[in-house]
Amino acid sequence: MPKALITGITGQDGSYLAEYLLEKGYDVVGMVRRSSTINFHRIAHIQNRITLAQGDLLDQVSMIHLLEEHRPDEIYNLAAQSFVQTSWSQPVFTGEATALGVTRMLDAIRIVDPKIRFYQASSSEMFGKVVEVPQNERTPFYPRSPYGVAKLYGHWITVNYRESYDLHAVSGILFNHESPRRGIEFVTRKISHGVARIKLGLSDELRLGNLDSRRDWGFAGDYVRAMWRMIQSDEPVDYVVATGETHSVEEFLDMAFSHVDMDWHDYVVQDPRFMRPAEVDLLVGDASKARRELGWEPEVAFRELVKMMLDADLKLLIDGNDPL
Repeated sequence: MPKALITGITGQDGSYLAEYLLEKGYDVVGMVRRSSTINFHRIAHIQNRITLAQGDLLDQVSMIHLLEEHRPDEIYNLAAQSFVQTSWSQPVFTGEATALGVTRMLDAIRIVDPKIRFYQASSSEMFGKVVEVPQNERTPFYPRSPYGVAKLYGHWITVNYRESYDLHAVSGILFNHESPRRGIEFVTRKISHGVARIKLGLSDELRLGNLDSRRDWGFAGDYVRAMWRMIQSDEPVDYVVATGETHSVEEFLDMAFSHVDMDWHDYVVQDPRFMRPAEVDLLVGDASKARRELGWEPEVAFRELVKMMLDADLKLLIDGNDPL
């Protein structure tokens, strides 16, 4: 039975990946930080099938102890300060967790067992102010937020350790991927949750920032399959994972409100508080390398994703489980 360690297991991607690995017969260990406010709701349905272990990407010693105790075959590093907007108000913490945290984990692998296979969650935010459309593995990076800069460090330190210490370390440059498990602070979930509240008469407006930003949105459950395929490759190689389609925030809004027979113009208020200091206007990925070499294809289309998220939030609210 192969053993996998997932950092960030309580997050959106971590929960879907844990499910996927359990289906494949893995022994799954999830790293969690010592905290009085850990939220296990995303993994509650599988919590009795996984092992939770304490560790912190800010603490090198805890990484070493974790690997020595559990001896994983694979590590999926999904933990990070992952919200772009927060990275502007907490840039140093974002750098510590999202950038240097990767180095701490890689160095723990080097010290404990260099044969461990490592997956790093890189991000399309590294492309930032894009210099070409669509973006692929050879597109130059130009991050436009502390989060994007931190992710770029994590990406390049993974390449560096791979080449310096012959580690089987790969990075997945994942474009935006959403689901009903997305954090409420992210714009897609903010929309699906906000529309559901308006539909049920619990709210009368939805405040958002830039509606013109365009993103390549896929389903998180599809993207974790790509992570697993990458780490199984004979040679460690980095891949872009994306749908190849781009949609604006306004399109997402229109589709969500239309799903419940409402017009978004009647409820949406643009609020300058939600505007970024430096905006990323257009992201769309070219995942042809992943399709060709990994045999990976996204299965959930954009329209299905919007409906899935909205229907899930409607059910949550009807059942009395408002995440706010």
